Amino acid sequence: MDLKKYADIMIFALKSARKGGKFKQGENILVSYDMPALPLAEEIYAKLIEERFNVVLRPYATEKMSKILYTKGSDKQIKFMPPWEKLFTENLNGLIALRAPQDLANLKDVDPKKIALATIARKPVREIMDDREERGLFSWTLANFPTEGLAKQAGLSIKEYEAQIKKACFLNEKNPAKKFAEVTQAINEVSKRLSSLPIAKLRTQSESMDLEILLGEKRRFISGGGCNVPSFEIFTSPDWRGTRGVYYSDLMSFRNGNYVKDIHLEFKAGRVVKASAGQGEDFLKKMLSLDRGACQIGEYSLTDTRFSKIDRFMADTLYDENFGGKYGNSHIALGSSYSDTFSGNIAKLDKKLKKELGFNESALHWDLVNTQNKLVSAILKNGKHLTIYENGRFLV
Repeated sequence: MDLKKYADIMIFALKSARKGGKFKQGENILVSYDMPALPLAEEIYAKLIEERFNVVLRPYATEKMSKILYTKGSDKQIKFMPPWEKLFTENLNGLIALRAPQDLANLKDVDPKKIALATIARKPVREIMDDREERGLFSWTLANFPTEGLAKQAGLSIKEYEAQIKKACFLNEKNPAKKFAEVTQAINEVSKRLSSLPIAKLRTQSESMDLEILLGEKRRFISGGGCNVPSFEIFTSPDWRGTRGVYYSDLMSFRNGNYVKDIHLEFKAGRVVKASAGQGEDFLKKMLSLDRGACQIGEYSLTDTRFSKIDRFMADTLYDENFGGKYGNSHIALGSSYSDTFSGNIAKLDKKLKKELGFNESALHWDLVNTQNKLVSAILKNGKHLTIYENGRFLV
């Protein structure tokens, strides 16, 4: 793998994700990484230093350390956050996160509620980043580095896994950043077109599902725009209260060391009322009971097969939620919604307004992917029906 090209596209993605203005010399960028991704972190570090950024390096805890914390640590230790973390985040301008897990099953036997404790404890830091991002002061991007562990969990050889990453991130291109920009522009055009339509509801139909969602007031469709590498999805956070029907996830999901496949969810009045899985059903039901919002949806997404060339299960949401294959994919996320899908002044989107508009709140955000051939229809506010997605492609 050409690490210099990979470093180039990561820095380009970070800059592309910035919502307001350009990066300036002397701004602070954090590079976080799993230890196997150190060679890529070094290339990124060198390029950022050359561009005169202040770079902070932070390796993630190893899988063994994480297991020790969740199995031997007290709730207070799990929720602990360094007192300087907020101050550090308030002065951060960019984050490049490199994931390279080796033992993906290390948390398989850990109580999901223990993991949720840590997620909830870090919410204040996430809120600082969200606020700075909306004000154009901060951006982030995320990518994977291939490991034997990832390949094994996906049922691929390390060469096959690396080939998927190269294909997905345009690393086989002479100029990956240019190709990334072209595809991102095309995706953004589709999301703008969708956002301009007077959509009231969306209905998704395949041989195994028939799901209707209420888009809700003051919503827009957005795309990754550099926040994830790769990112081909176009998504929104609907009004969870209007979800009804049956959703089916045929692409296996790998979460916290657990495989879950053939997931059937039945929604009534916005909440899951029946749930089953061909594998991992007990884990599925535990996740649904994490908190009040865990059995409600926070995201609805579509990916066009013309944009994404990912065609294998990758045992990682970053890739699986961007599956292209023959028919693209749709996915919903159980749990938390995305505030940036609000079409109004996000500074006014406080907790009260979120509740009024049906934005979901939860410690969970779990993407469940359907790769079947599907028809997606928009039910417009005037009652007309418009097909927006068919045979894996957007029609708008």
